[in-house]
Amino acid sequence: MNTNNSPRCAVLGYGSWATAIVKTLTVNHRHVDWLVLNEDIRDSLATRCRNSKYLPWCYINNEYFTVSADINEVVRDADIVILAMPSAFMKKFLEPLTESLKDKIVVSAVKGIIPGDYLTIVEHMNRYYDVPMDRLAVVTGPSHAEEVGQCQLSYLTVASENIDTAEQVRQVLANEFFRCSLSTDVLGVEAAAIMKNVYAVAVGIAVGLRYGDNFLAVLIAGCAAEMKRFIDEAVVVDSRDINSAAYMGDLLVTCYSPLSRNRRLGTLMGKGCSVKSALNEMTMIAEGYYAAECIRLSSMRRNIEMPIADMVWSVLYNNVSAREAMNSLIQILK
Repeated sequence: MNTNNSPRCAVLGYGSWATAIVKTLTVNHRHVDWLVLNEDIRDSLATRCRNSKYLPWCYINNEYFTVSADINEVVRDADIVILAMPSAFMKKFLEPLTESLKDKIVVSAVKGIIPGDYLTIVEHMNRYYDVPMDRLAVVTGPSHAEEVGQCQLSYLTVASENIDTAEQVRQVLANEFFRCSLSTDVLGVEAAAIMKNVYAVAVGIAVGLRYGDNFLAVLIAGCAAEMKRFIDEAVVVDSRDINSAAYMGDLLVTCYSPLSRNRRLGTLMGKGCSVKSALNEMTMIAEGYYAAECIRLSSMRRNIEMPIADMVWSVLYNNVSAREAMNSLIQILK
């Protein structure tokens, strides 16, 4: 563990979001140990202070970061470990880990679900890595990596069952462009971050089918109502403002923005691409693909009606054409 007063951070992952997080931490003069498995990217960071593949225009001051392909070396001295890899690759990233995480703060910046296990990242780290719930946190909210990497104003939420843990994470991340509020609704904000990816696929399908803004507004309003219904039933808390940035804000930016990879996936399928060809055309992981099956199973288990999420599932997993699925959905939207 780091013995200095300033917390030492480790970031696991080297995609766009991980790069934007490292950029934010280094702007804050926080030292980062960065797990980068790709040799070309490590070389680029060492020689040009840039990630050659993801956000290649984003300069990162190498005075404040070191890169390594050894996960145990990266986490050994860290006080705060930030997970920022796609959920589909998380098990592979963590497989070589032998260092204990139990005494560290572990932060999920992953807006996805563990495929096959259908666990959120917090649930996975608690169950399989023995990280206590009061040492786990989530950072979420409307936050395209491209904008964070450009230091554009963004509002994030740090959630933990232990508000002191959330505050420690906020202190290392927050600055004038990366604003952070606090929450104790860990599983609620995780659920919202997972579900908004599914709904962005739905909106993308509508865009690909050439529906207009009038219909998109109705569709997104339905997504918001459906998300609220699921979260309120699946994750019961005393109070929750579903209209705040961590829930509604993240949903809106993911559904409306052309930067959204999940919307892009849906758009490709709406234009007639097969699921396989659409996924192959994506240059980054669309978490909504994995989340759709999880949400489907979870809603069926709880007997919660979710026609929009079901529409996405039917296109992704049940070989229903995008047009047929959307035609069925529009009969019940209000």
